[in-house]
Amino acid sequence: MTKLPTIARATLLSAALAGAALAPLSVAAPTQALAQAASADAAADTAFIQSLGQRLVAVVNGGGSNAEKKAQLQPMLNQDVDIDYIARSCLGRFWRTATPDQQQRYLALFHKVLTNAIDDKLGEYRGVGISVGNAIVQDGKSYVTTIITRPGQPTANVQWVVSHAGGAPKIDDVVIEGVSLSVTQRSDYASYLAHNGNSIDALLNALESKIARQS
Repeated sequence: MTKLPTIARATLLSAALAGAALAPLSVAAPTQALAQAASADAAADTAFIQSLGQRLVAVVNGGGSNAEKKAQLQPMLNQDVDIDYIARSCLGRFWRTATPDQQQRYLALFHKVLTNAIDDKLGEYRGVGISVGNAIVQDGKSYVTTIITRPGQPTANVQWVVSHAGGAPKIDDVVIEGVSLSVTQRSDYASYLAHNGNSIDALLNALESKIARQS
């Protein structure tokens, strides 16, 4: 049986906006309004990541056991990360072929796997720092660039993808050095399923076994 891949990857999508040629007067006003709205969204989402980053760093660098830190991080994950959206994205086309029961089981398992993956890495991130840079808005989402630093480690360029699909800002992907968590995990899950008869139940059972081993 193919080994079940882990959820431990993330992303940086380097992006820049090019200037546009001047438009006729009749369309300049709505174009300017859209640009202003996009600028306001980018500023708000940059502030959102700045606040979240400071809270994350405070927990990771603070005292206490990994279990205590995990308990502090869990509310942030639930509030500020669209875990269900990420889970559906990671499953890709197989989400549509899964039964409602399989979908609910998968979402519950994905929450646990993601939380455990973060918990496993907590000890490696003591002394972490985050510097928030610019953001761009594309297709209704903000891409907020940050630089993550750790003692004795190279800096990492990380981009946080922020969506407002549910009203409040939430992270629905993370990109480290150009590699997307959702895209990479979708590829890994698809590979696993391809080696196991495209059986959703096989994937779910493997996720359950993984969680049991980590308990």
